[in-house]
Amino acid sequence: MANLKPNRTLRLILLVMALGLICVAGYLAFTGKKPWIIPVDEKARKNPLTASPAVLNAARPVYDQKCSDCHGDLGKGDGSDAMMYDPTPANLTDAAHINKLTDGEIYYQITEGRKPMPSFKTKLTEEQRWQLVLLVRAFANETAPPPTTSETATPATTKTK
Repeated sequence: MANLKPNRTLRLILLVMALGLICVAGYLAFTGKKPWIIPVDEKARKNPLTASPAVLNAARPVYDQKCSDCHGDLGKGDGSDAMMYDPTPANLTDAAHINKLTDGEIYYQITEGRKPMPSFKTKLTEEQRWQLVLLVRAFANETAPPPTTSETATPATTKTK
């Protein structure tokens, strides 16, 4: 009978450890990075703007003011505030990922946001959000204009036809 007590204690310890691991796995699965759910009609939206130096230069100060603290000056997801968030901000230079997205998907993500990213529906004009879509693509293709200096960081807009 004396041998059964250590065996029972060992089983109890193993049971508690197994339950703990199940709880940790459940927590990580629940709080992990989830895919964006974007309506089909939003995915199909076409960008009314065409990439050009003028459009990218107009988008750059907007990005620097609204996005760079999280996504970083070069779009790598390494901004000064990035470590404060879970999930961490997207790496906009990941061409494999960005090139899988339609312009409508990127526009939807910028417009609607999702915690921890804010919505920019009322903070930026529709044109500015479309400009940012082109800038995100430029980050992925390594053609984004350099960060603006604080002296020139006033958002510019361009006319669309």
